[in-house]
Amino acid sequence: MQDLQVLQPPATPELAPEEIASLSAEVRELAAQRDAVILAHNYQLPELQDVADFTGDSLQLSRAAAATDARVIAFCGVHFMAETASILSPDKTVLIPDPLAGCSLSDSITADQLAAWKAEHPGAVVVMYVNTSAEVKALTDYCCTSSNAVKVVEHIWREHGPDTEILFGPDMWLGSYVARATGLVEDPERYARFHVWDGECHVHAGIRPDDIRRTRELNPNAELLIHPECGCATQAMEYVAAGDIDPEGVHMLSTSGMLKHVQENPDGEFIVATENGMLYPLKQAAPQANLIEANRMAFCKYMKMITLPKLRDSLRDLVVEVKVPEDVAERARVPIERMVAIG
Repeated sequence: MQDLQVLQPPATPELAPEEIASLSAEVRELAAQRDAVILAHNYQLPELQDVADFTGDSLQLSRAAAATDARVIAFCGVHFMAETASILSPDKTVLIPDPLAGCSLSDSITADQLAAWKAEHPGAVVVMYVNTSAEVKALTDYCCTSSNAVKVVEHIWREHGPDTEILFGPDMWLGSYVARATGLVEDPERYARFHVWDGECHVHAGIRPDDIRRTRELNPNAELLIHPECGCATQAMEYVAAGDIDPEGVHMLSTSGMLKHVQENPDGEFIVATENGMLYPLKQAAPQANLIEANRMAFCKYMKMITLPKLRDSLRDLVVEVKVPEDVAERARVPIERMVAIG
């Protein structure tokens, strides 16, 4: 297996093994004292994933936040994720170890922008990726994640009719994937009623078709595991449609979907097109698999802002608390619960 070290921005100092062991023990002790559950996204640093009670993608962590009996939720992720936990568990104390851990995709649409977009399309059903602020969610009808975006859109068509106008955002690559996966692109009349916001995740958008082409040339037998947010996702689907890539070897998957696929094929060879932090849980799940980054520079500086020392300090001092105002949370809870119910 090739080197799978997670790329980190220079601002994140690397900890020695003995430091990781000591800090991890301290974190677990503080979590017990505080009656805290630790949630960590799949893109977090390995030592944070190891110390967490639950790891997963946005949908899995939303479910864990809603189901926990713990008094405190320490969220190792980015700010919108902690907001979602606060919305689903308003009686809990939700902490984020670094409040500056933001999200370029979430920042790509504001509540004012969404309100103006809705005014241009009165009566349209709004579907927003969970990677959005609480204020945006409060103006939304359904939230979705990369693992259930297609299911959410198909649910809307069943509930509201196949000609329902939909505003989908903020990720344009995920929107393009949904349009293709549901066959909308082959129905121009209905496709014209499916509007996609022009936003993107800077990490996934940076994984381009050239990255896939180059990596495939070096690893011709590897399967492609592509996150739908990637800038290469649409191109890969076009390759499949043109017969340039064997469809058996191309999989558009959320991070939880990637994990499941690799677990089911533990001796396989995979080109992984997503944030490179994902390679750590994949390696843990299938040590014999050959895992290859589609782009070695695909790391999220915001995800890597959370560190073990910051998590320790957060639990020790109960900072920084994320609390969504109840009037916003009450409205934002509706689309999130619809997302969780659809699965």
